[in-house]
Parts: sequence; C-alpha cells; structure tokens
Amino acid sequence: MTRRPGPSRRSDVAAFHAMDVMARANALAAGGRDLVRMEVGQPGEGPAPSVAAAVAEALRSAPLGYTEALGLPSLRAGLAGLYRRRYGVEVDPRRIVVTTGSSGGFVLAFLAAFEAGERIVLGAPGYPPYVSILEALGLEPVVVALDPARGYRLTASELKGAGPAAGLLVASPANPTGTVLSRETLEGLAREAEARGMTFVSDEIYHGLVYGAPAHSLLEFTQDCIVVSSFSKYQGLTGWRVGWLVVPERLVRAVERLAQSLYISPPTVSQHAALAALEPQAESAFDARVAAYAASRAALLEALPRAGFAEISPAEGAFYVYARIPEDAPDADEFARRLMEEAGVVATPGFDFDRARGTRTMRFSYCGPPDRMAEGARRLLAWRGKRSVAS
Repeated sequence: MTRRPGPSRRSDVAAFHAMDVMARANALAAGGRDLVRMEVGQPGEGPAPSVAAAVAEALRSAPLGYTEALGLPSLRAGLAGLYRRRYGVEVDPRRIVVTTGSSGGFVLAFLAAFEAGERIVLGAPGYPPYVSILEALGLEPVVVALDPARGYRLTASELKGAGPAAGLLVASPANPTGTVLSRETLEGLAREAEARGMTFVSDEIYHGLVYGAPAHSLLEFTQDCIVVSSFSKYQGLTGWRVGWLVVPERLVRAVERLAQSLYISPPTVSQHAALAALEPQAESAFDARVAAYAASRAALLEALPRAGFAEISPAEGAFYVYARIPEDAPDADEFARRLMEEAGVVATPGFDFDRARGTRTMRFSYCGPPDRMAEGARRLLAWRGKRSVAS
C-alpha cells in the first residue's frame, strides 16, 4: 500500500498572519531597525514582582513534577474565588480545568462538547485560530459578518439567522475590535442559545482589561456553558502558557480524559505563577498596567482618524483598535508592509481576522510600553502626512 504523500488534509488551515508579520519584524529588528511593535497582543511587561518572587520560591522548594491533569487543586480553588469576587458567582472548583494556555483550552472544549461535522457559529472579525482549530478538528465554522456600525456586536437576532448549529462562540472583550458586550446582549445570546439547544462557549481571556463598564461573565446568566480564559493578557503571562476552562459537570470527566492524553498536565511552574497572580498585590500591579494601556489607547484613537482611518472599532476592552485603512491606501497587506518599512510601525493586516472583508482593515495592538505606543502614533501621523504631500 502506497502511503499518501504530503501533510494531512486536516492540517490545511490558514496561516496565522500576525505571527508571520512578527517574524518579518524580528528580521528587520535583528538588522538594527528601530520598530514600534503593535502587531501582536503581548503585554510588554514581565511578571509582576510578587509573581516572580513566588516562582523563584517554587523553583527552590517545589518538586515541579506533573500535577493532576485538571491542574493544582489550590489554583482551581483560587480561580473559584476570582469568580466570587469579580462577578458574585459561585463556581465549584471541580468544574475548573487548568489548561496549557487558552489555546489548549479551546482544543479540549471543542473535542469534549462537539461531534465532528457539527456547526459552530462565530462572528467576524474574530480571533483567527478559532476557525483554524475548528477546521482542524473537523468542525464547521459558521461565520457571521459583524456590522462595524453596530460596534461589531453579535446579537440574538443574528444568531437566529445563522441556521441550525450545535454551538456558539463569542468573545467579550473581543479580539481584534475590543468590543464589550452589554449585560443585555450577552444574556440575550445565552437565552437564544439555550432555546436552540446550543452549547455556548464564551472567550473571556481579556477580562480585567476594560476602559468603561465592566465585562460580564457568561456564568452570571447560565452555568450550562463553557468559559475559556487565560493568564496571558490581564496578568501578562503570555509565554507561561497557562489558562483555564469552566465546564458543566457533565463534561468534566470527558475533558479530564482528553487532557490526560493530550497534555498530561499544564506546566507546573506556570501554575505556581498563576496562583501568585491571583493575589491582591499582583492584581494591583495589573490594574496599574491597565491604566497605562488606557493612555496608549487614547493616543491611538486620536491619531487614527487624523491619519485617514475609518470604521474604528469601539476598543472598549482588550488592547486593540481595529479600523478600515485609508481610502487612498493599497490593500492592507501592502499598506502594512509600507508602514513597517517606511515608518517603522508594525501592525497586522485584517485578513487574519476577517477573510471576507479583511483586505481593507488593520489591527493595532497598544499593550507595549506607553512611550513606544505614543511614538507609534506620532510616526503614523508623520508618515501619512508625508505620503499625502508626495501624492
């Protein structure tokens, strides 16, 4: 029997172009180019001092071998406390699963909750790996084009129009738009999903990163859902690869069996970092970072319309602004290349986030050092001014 050459069909997913942009920027930076990095959602600071101290202590005194597949019991209990403090919601720690980042959480959630071939509704623009993970697992993404005039918000009426489906995936705050769903909108989606027998998966990894009204957890409205979250964004532990799920009781053992075989356990040292990140002194440091992000957000929101951008996203949470590129610009890929090479500002073309409309949009991430984010806004305005004169 002749073996079929080449990679599997399930591996034929779209590239994550933000990572490709990062690689090109790294090459320029290695050659000595001064770049303002606004292409990926990676906070510029390292761990909070108290988190670093806790990790150092763990390295000295803890064995750091495998943990239970579902994570350290103390961390699961600490996360239950987070839901109690932040949302007034009681969550049984036994329903909390510590994961290898939110990425590992999505794989576990989709495998445990859905059969191959089932349809999952989600909005565009959205986080690119949603679609890629679903496709690689043999699920069918049903993509709803979100209206910029309504702040890129998926509503219950749009969900009704998406046809029969087994699941719904929504993020609030959202990547790349920073959109935060109101209590009424999120609850309306929960009720519609429940009425249609759909499993609702809520991506809440940007909670804690809001600039107005607080973000609501889906757990405030229903316990029969899957919540995905992470220590990467608000707590800034991107490379530590530690996140979590909250799952219904009926899925706990299924997720545990999958986690045992796919991951054995989440990284143990990262779980110690996460446990320290839940302490009040660490959260004070994180809140100070959010205040700095707010200043960078204001600078970018002031600069983008002056530089000719339109349809600017709400940016109510997370640390992104998504916008339509100037009408006189080429497509977003070419515009991003020129912006990087000529102005020294690195941002991500929108095709990653919206395969149908993304050739005319871009995402800017403003979670880097505030002085560099301000410099990026200045360079963008200066570059656009020079190009306008030249044309």
